[in-house]
Amino acid sequence: MLITTALFAAIMVGLVGAFILWAHPARRVNQAVFVGTLQTAAWMTCWHMAASTPERGLFWLQWTCAIGALAPMSFWIVKESILWSEGASVSGWLVRGWGWLLASAVIVVLPFTDYFIPPYSTGANRVYGWGYYVYMVVDIGLYALLLVVALRTSRRLKGIPRLELQVWLVGGCCMFITVWTLSSLSTWTRQPIYRYLSPIAVLVAYTGAAVTITAHRIFDARQIVMVALQKITLITAVAGMVYLLDAAFDLLLPPVFAFLATVVVALWLTALLNGWLNRVFQFYPQATSARKAAFAAAGKEAQTDKLERAFLSILKGWGQSERSLILSGEQGAFGCSALTLDENNAISKMIMEIGWATPERLAREKSSPERAALAQFLEEQELGVLVCSEGPTLKVLVGVGIAASRRPFTYPQVLQLSELAAIIENALERAHLSAKAQHAEQLATVGLLGASLAHEIRNPLVSIKTFVQLLPDHYQDQAFRDKFFRLIGDEVTRIDRLTEQLLDLASPRVYTAKLLELHPVIRTGLDLVAAKACGKNIELRQDLKASQDKAYADPAAVKQVLLNLCFNAIQAVETQFGERWVLVATRNTPEGFEMSVSDSGPGIAMEIRPRLFQPFQSTKSSGFGLGLAICRDILSNLNAVITVDQPVPGSGATFRVIFPCRLS
Repeated sequence: MLITTALFAAIMVGLVGAFILWAHPARRVNQAVFVGTLQTAAWMTCWHMAASTPERGLFWLQWTCAIGALAPMSFWIVKESILWSEGASVSGWLVRGWGWLLASAVIVVLPFTDYFIPPYSTGANRVYGWGYYVYMVVDIGLYALLLVVALRTSRRLKGIPRLELQVWLVGGCCMFITVWTLSSLSTWTRQPIYRYLSPIAVLVAYTGAAVTITAHRIFDARQIVMVALQKITLITAVAGMVYLLDAAFDLLLPPVFAFLATVVVALWLTALLNGWLNRVFQFYPQATSARKAAFAAAGKEAQTDKLERAFLSILKGWGQSERSLILSGEQGAFGCSALTLDENNAISKMIMEIGWATPERLAREKSSPERAALAQFLEEQELGVLVCSEGPTLKVLVGVGIAASRRPFTYPQVLQLSELAAIIENALERAHLSAKAQHAEQLATVGLLGASLAHEIRNPLVSIKTFVQLLPDHYQDQAFRDKFFRLIGDEVTRIDRLTEQLLDLASPRVYTAKLLELHPVIRTGLDLVAAKACGKNIELRQDLKASQDKAYADPAAVKQVLLNLCFNAIQAVETQFGERWVLVATRNTPEGFEMSVSDSGPGIAMEIRPRLFQPFQSTKSSGFGLGLAICRDILSNLNAVITVDQPVPGSGATFRVIFPCRLS
């Protein structure tokens, strides 16, 4: 079995080294780890040969110890590769490493001397010389020195060099401690099983190192330990509960129902216990707070600029950083007030392809011009992580600066930021769509107002132009001149009235609501309407039967609304045959004081009812269609409401205005 495990470990370690080199051939750390794996594979191969060829066991044991003595040097080379900086020289590296080279040379030679294992040593009577103990002391001393140097060095590092140095150091020391412990147990207990496990421990250590060196998903050691501890606790607790439940249900239920009941209760307990353990172990409490804050900001703000400011502040708090970045855009282009990336930019293409990036990920993966551009962008913007979130119409890049702790962002943190980015993208997308809809509505209103205004002004201007053209030929005609001056005055007055109504619509007067009696105000307004109605042979009716006429309003506003509604009603019935009348009535309702204006005209067409209170909506040949829009704006300032009744065949229109009031 020793042969199998040792040879299997040698082959697998060699494959791991080849994978590490293939992952990023140009990276110095990968090159150093590949050399170390070759040394370890050779060590395992010699171990296999020593165990499988007893007749030459001493020969292969010497080579096993000699090659194994190079392991501390391999770890030191990896450490130096992690710390390697641009501009460093090989000569400087040799100066720093001469002590390691000398110590390694000494313990490599010792196994081939009689001082290591004397010639009279046999399998039944094993004897070790002083060289063996020197070998052991120097080997252990080199590992201890490596540990101390690495710990001191890691304190001044940041980012991925610090993480890789710690993980590689821990992995190497754990492997060394495990191998020596298993060897000691095998010697002490005389059980070969412990020696069989040593190659497996080496394989596990190098596999972990391969993941550490090559994986673009970075995990913090504390996160791994805490998650593992939580899962072990969960599995152990649930397994114990399931065992007890299964035994209890077997006593009470048939086997099939007992099995189903056990499964149901086990699933429920798993979900319940998992949530409780998450709270106990405090998994990512900062992410939970940031997520709640992001949802709160998305629900509170509707403007894009305010949303971005709120989200930038949340991102800084989440990442414990002084810098954050949000770039949003459509069709592959990203931008903000200070930075823009077009859709053909290599950075945009790369981040859209890989989804997220950290300097550590880009350093580990194979280099390309696009990845180099993205890495430079992260460095220039001082970002520790950048993620992309894509919605139906909007794409968002969210970045957070390097954390105050100088530690790299781990993969669980990347997932947290991706979730925040999705919330940000969704909120900004809604804000963008709302702004577009509002802008489109404004453009439509401007177009409608412009077209209607041009039409209304064009008519009097055409009349004025026609008379001006005829004036030279008819100047001596007194009747023509009188008609000309009268028409000019009327048409200019018409244009002036239009502009005045437009100003009222755009900048309505500020009315102050106060408690007053409305019947006297209405009667005063009806006195002004009566003369015009009489001149057109229209009957003006009154039905002011509200028992309580006190309401909150402004007398000038009430009078203007009444006049607009009455004049509209008169214009609607003046072309009618038969009975022609306008009715002004009042009554008390649960909502307040109601004033209604009805007429015997043709009513309001169904197709115009949805747009009735919009500007320039009129079915009359004269007028501008601004009266109802002005009434609506005036009444909205007084917290009053204007409505129109549903059409009844053969009846005219009825408008109702309700003013808030006190009935007591």
